[in-house]
Amino acid sequence: MNFINKTYSLTILVCLFFGTVYAQTELKNKIVDFSTMIPIESASIYVQNTTTGTISNADGKFVLLVPNAMQNDTLVISSIGYKSYKIPVKEFNNTEEIFLEEDIASLDEVLLVGEPRPKTGNDIVLKMISKLPDNLPELPFLEKGFLRHKEQNKKEFKWLIESAITLYDSSAQSPAYKNLKINVDEMRKSYDLRDVDSLLAYTAYLKQHGNKNLRAKNLKRDTIKTAALVKAIKWNDTRTNGLENLFEGKLNLLRNTKSERALFGKHVLDYHQFKLDTVLVDNERKIYKIKILEGEDYINLETPGIFNDGYVANGWLYVYWDTYAVKKIEYELIASSEAQKNRSKILFDTQVNHKLEITYMEYDSKMYVNYVSYETPKLVNVGAKVPKTDDPEAEQRAKDERFYKTIQEILFTEVILDPEAIDTKLKNDWDSNIFAIKPYNKDFWNNYNTLLESEEDEKLIQDLTKRSSLFKD
Repeated sequence: MNFINKTYSLTILVCLFFGTVYAQTELKNKIVDFSTMIPIESASIYVQNTTTGTISNADGKFVLLVPNAMQNDTLVISSIGYKSYKIPVKEFNNTEEIFLEEDIASLDEVLLVGEPRPKTGNDIVLKMISKLPDNLPELPFLEKGFLRHKEQNKKEFKWLIESAITLYDSSAQSPAYKNLKINVDEMRKSYDLRDVDSLLAYTAYLKQHGNKNLRAKNLKRDTIKTAALVKAIKWNDTRTNGLENLFEGKLNLLRNTKSERALFGKHVLDYHQFKLDTVLVDNERKIYKIKILEGEDYINLETPGIFNDGYVANGWLYVYWDTYAVKKIEYELIASSEAQKNRSKILFDTQVNHKLEITYMEYDSKMYVNYVSYETPKLVNVGAKVPKTDDPEAEQRAKDERFYKTIQEILFTEVILDPEAIDTKLKNDWDSNIFAIKPYNKDFWNNYNTLLESEEDEKLIQDLTKRSSLFKD
């Protein structure tokens, strides 16, 4: 009897312990422009002086799990160009929409400041780059986040992966390929309903493995085993969509500035020109809004085995006035060389080949990646040519089915600086393969912050789950 009582008491203690650890409050709402009533996308929602946070979706909506230990802390809702909204976590109301008012600084006032400061977009960017050692972390850190990887044509989702990941970086002051590691911790969803018929990917795979003179036109689908095609497509997925490519490559613009051919390195003004547009306000701080324009030289990503060159840049850069730290980058690479324009038109039906958004958050006086969105066209149905018919609508439907795009979104919600915790994590096995299936852990996902889907995406995901046998939960 005593044994039973002790066991029962121990069970209660364990439940209370884990209940305390995982006790959280769900905050959810919609953020709207006060004047226009239009939803505000990509607004930051976070607990002040922490990295617990999220962003709003295309509908202005968000969901954030906040530990109960933070009930007395301040919740901040901010967006570039708006006045911030602040409220104690315990007083937040899930039923009343949040309205943000526009807030713009005076450009003339900023440019007429007495102290010597850069006045042009080019000079501000050069100053920003020179300040990166001060603004980016120089010590090892971990970031935990949520990844949503989706592939779709203009009609429906074909592929969806959602997972929890950990990023390790030993120092932002040295090359990423030597100091950066990524691990897929848990898998939430994994649906793959793509048609396995890409002879182009199969040809590239065979060439990479020794068949240098092979041509896709010489191959016939009915002579190739499906298992061989699947293997080739998985290989192609890894080289074009793997997380290492995103973080170690040239498009990790600020992290890799010290590389010889970095896009934001010593040759930045050869590849770009920058024009100061205006000065906005972000969370009560002045912030430069700078237009990214094309430079004299083409931008070449130099991806092995892929013609990924001949681009010009377009986009926006948001830089804090006081520290020259970057808050946000919106960056597109547009086909510009004749070879790339022809390739992009035929294979992708678009001239925008890379579309990138990176948002940073400040923690412990350093800037860490907060949110990443990377979109690129990807042609899977190479053999499914659009038929020539007298029905324009039928041709358009076939075209919508043929051309695909891949979108990777990552939300980082925790920064770990404790050396002991970092060392413990590094002793584990690391695997960055987002395509490997893992068992679904319901308890984990019930207590993990994720990105809220837009209403449009939610409908597409629901449709995908109906067509998939891999639906979990």
